[in-house]
Amino acid sequence: MDTIPLGTPAQLVVDCADPASLAAFWGRLLGTPPVHRDPSWSYVDGVVRIAFQRVPEPKTGKNRAHLDIQVTDVAAAAATAVAWGATENGPLRADAQGSFQVMHDPEGNEFCLVSNG
Repeated sequence: MDTIPLGTPAQLVVDCADPASLAAFWGRLLGTPPVHRDPSWSYVDGVVRIAFQRVPEPKTGKNRAHLDIQVTDVAAAAATAVAWGATENGPLRADAQGSFQVMHDPEGNEFCLVSNG
């Protein structure tokens, strides 16, 4: 098996209807300013760049991948995210590893707020 990397991750791209609005939401959530390259492409930088590109079709179905965002207090972070346009998906869940809340951003993309304590 070849173990030489083909490349390195550059960014995570999210298809959406309104890149500027979604980048503003995620920038606020992650504490980083959004960058609006043009009407069809915006992004936020952090540990990994998250880019938002306009597509004509709406989101349908569940995401196959999502971001987990580490927070100190899941319930408080969820309340803040809801005030900024997110929605909760189901109840706050907890197990021996910590707690998490499944969320949807303003366009329905899933993400989780997680706490390991």
